[in-house]
Amino acid sequence: MYPALPESGDWSFDADLLRRYGVNGPRYTSYPSALQFDAAFGPTQFAEQARQSNVGHYSRQLSLYVHVPFCASPCFYCGCNRVITRSPLAGDRYVRHLEREIAQVAALFEPDREVVQLHFGGGTPNFLDAAQLTRVVDGLRRHFRFSQAPDRDISIELDPRTTTPAHLAALGACGFTRASLGVQDFSPGVQHAINRVQSFEQTYAVVAGCRAHGIGSINLDLVYGLPHQTLEGFARTLDQTLELRPDRLAVYGYAHMPALFRAQRQIDEDALPDAEGRLALLELAVRRLRAAGYEYIGLDHFALPSDALSVALRRGSLHRNFMGYTTHAQTDLLGFGVSAISHVGDSYSQNPRELPAWEAALDAGRLPTMRGVLLDEDDAIRADVIQRLMCGGRVEAEQVERAWSIRFDDYFRDEIDALAPLVRDGLVQVAPEAIQVTARGRGLLRLVAMRFDRYLARGGLEGRHSRAV
Repeated sequence: MYPALPESGDWSFDADLLRRYGVNGPRYTSYPSALQFDAAFGPTQFAEQARQSNVGHYSRQLSLYVHVPFCASPCFYCGCNRVITRSPLAGDRYVRHLEREIAQVAALFEPDREVVQLHFGGGTPNFLDAAQLTRVVDGLRRHFRFSQAPDRDISIELDPRTTTPAHLAALGACGFTRASLGVQDFSPGVQHAINRVQSFEQTYAVVAGCRAHGIGSINLDLVYGLPHQTLEGFARTLDQTLELRPDRLAVYGYAHMPALFRAQRQIDEDALPDAEGRLALLELAVRRLRAAGYEYIGLDHFALPSDALSVALRRGSLHRNFMGYTTHAQTDLLGFGVSAISHVGDSYSQNPRELPAWEAALDAGRLPTMRGVLLDEDDAIRADVIQRLMCGGRVEAEQVERAWSIRFDDYFRDEIDALAPLVRDGLVQVAPEAIQVTARGRGLLRLVAMRFDRYLARGGLEGRHSRAV
């Protein structure tokens, strides 16, 4: 259980802090991060981890993730793994291979293990038409036992530009409970610069359609730090976004890494806000969202007080994984599709990032596991500490000691020493009984977590992560 972070009313936006701490670092949707995955972990290791995860009281509920890589056109800011195509045949071929993968993976897990969460991500999941999406969901339901509990979470990411009434009707019929819509920014100049022209009216229609079909929770994604963004324009975007009254909001910082993501080379770097401009945009978003009644969940997520994320934060049951912040802790996560990541037992594993390699494995009757990592005890201990920081902003030494049979101050002596600059700047408090992120430091959770990351301490990962602010 993770105690809730302090209130954000006095969250400080200090330009000097940004200059000193504006470094790159992991988002900690896993620890170790995907950069530590290795090709020595393959299908045999995944199958063994699945077998072990079925045993006795270690058997946990399941979360499922389906990656749909296709997009009809490239968004220049995007760093996701996607395939640009308009071919209607691509969807059918992909669904056929998904069905093979679902059948192979499901056979490794006891049939009574309950699925409490399903998420479709991308790419653009609604690249698949209504019949194809229904076919994938039906296939998953044939092979896995889905929970009927009120808190089950069945969600999908939608592009309002290509979501049709048939999509919405199918999602309602399939029992989806949440939809996440990309907005980024409603300003025309920004939209043209990132090659994503999307009107407020399109977005409004999809939000209204979701609600009409019983999809009760709506999330909207905004991005700050995009080319040609101004405080005035972003304020208008926030006004229009709040008019839609989403249950959740994510306000991501744009990570400009053109060396890694080819599409970002289309963005004029001179049009990007500088470090202080980015901070001003973030400050504007936080203050407007707080004034509108949204609670800060962590990192870049906000939710209404009645939303399940806010409830989980207050109860100390918030969790973080490859799907972001979630209310379903202590599940094994099974990823399907190109580049999808699984977390089973004490392991992480990933499918090939290239479509032909993923298809070839399935055509040959093999599990498409390409690489992964088996956590050692030190990884597991640090993952626990980082999870506590990212989800509650506090680490109780006694809880960690009891869970892992260590002396916290001895085990993490170097890490505690490394927190000293953050303590001096008022971002974190360190006492014998606990480490506590302050209200001033709550927007910099990643910086605190990075002090406990042994892989970062080894170096050699420069330029491989996004900015921490």
